[in-house]
Amino acid sequence: MKRRHFLATTTAAMLALALAGPAFADAIADAKAVVEKYAGKVDKWDGPTSGPKAANGKSVVVVAADMKNGGILGVVNGIEEAAAAIGWTVTVVDGAGSIEGRTASFGQALTLKPGGIIIAGFDAVEQKPAMEDAKKAGIPMVAWHAAPAVGPVDDVGVFANVTTDAMEVSKSAADYAFVDAGGKPGVVIFTDSTYAIAIAKADKMKAEIEALGGTVLEYVDTPIAETSQRMPQLTTTLLQKYGDRWTHSLAINDIYFDFMGPSLSAAGIAGEGAPKSVAAGDGSQSAYQRIRTKQYQSVTVAEPLNLQGWQLVDELNRAFSGEKWSGYVSPLHVVTADNVEFDGGPKNTFDPDNGYRDEYKKIWGK
Repeated sequence: MKRRHFLATTTAAMLALALAGPAFADAIADAKAVVEKYAGKVDKWDGPTSGPKAANGKSVVVVAADMKNGGILGVVNGIEEAAAAIGWTVTVVDGAGSIEGRTASFGQALTLKPGGIIIAGFDAVEQKPAMEDAKKAGIPMVAWHAAPAVGPVDDVGVFANVTTDAMEVSKSAADYAFVDAGGKPGVVIFTDSTYAIAIAKADKMKAEIEALGGTVLEYVDTPIAETSQRMPQLTTTLLQKYGDRWTHSLAINDIYFDFMGPSLSAAGIAGEGAPKSVAAGDGSQSAYQRIRTKQYQSVTVAEPLNLQGWQLVDELNRAFSGEKWSGYVSPLHVVTADNVEFDGGPKNTFDPDNGYRDEYKKIWGK
């Protein structure tokens, strides 16, 4: 009886393995296809080709969540470049990484009585009272990363929220980790519950890893503004807790990895060793440099920060003219050591070679 039971159990296990084999291979192939789709060159313009001519002499205030954040800095650089092209003046106020700082910055923006306001890098609902004041004053507002979805955020008066498809960013980051780990990733996910978009991205990565059959070792909620203080010790603690089971780190942007390298190095882990770091946005300069030199980051799913700055100016121009938002969703890019040198890579940024500057200038009549 025991022998028959053993044979029956073994046969069932072999049958299950046989059935799972093709499905497992298909899962890896499907995930690999997603990664490859977004790792190619971005050399064709797929954005708007028509719209209102440039509104004359507008003054714009950018309320930035934290100018120490590389993603925000990249977007602001694009805004300033586009504003110079369209003929507007730009003032940037820095929220310095705190809710109180952003509240003060928004108040400062309102006292300047600008033609328009651009919100950069924080949830619109966080500053709802100030945004209500802007609405009452008839000041058009556009935003970057102010909500999980692309387009208008009507309840707080945002004409258009500019971002890539956050769920595709998260999916491609998780898919990379799954493929790179041979279908058996053990991941730690880093996010910040201060931001709705950060939670949405982290939840998507968690769901994707688990749906593929990987393991989420830990879901870590730690503030972006405190990464420099928290990440070194947190990295050491996680290494002690999970050891070799920790194959990949997934974070909602690159800033978490700015401060992990020394702790990983102190633990004797090589620059290309595990845990490998994969960021679901934004494509900061420091991330590009780490990827190029293979020092404690394998991938960033980059956003075209400079292009998004131009899009924000274009959307605000549409708001000034009383037209609808463009409907454009900017492209994302899986950046690895293999493709880091094209589409702006030599300048440590994802800057698509698709002629977007000239396209926007044509629309504006510049």
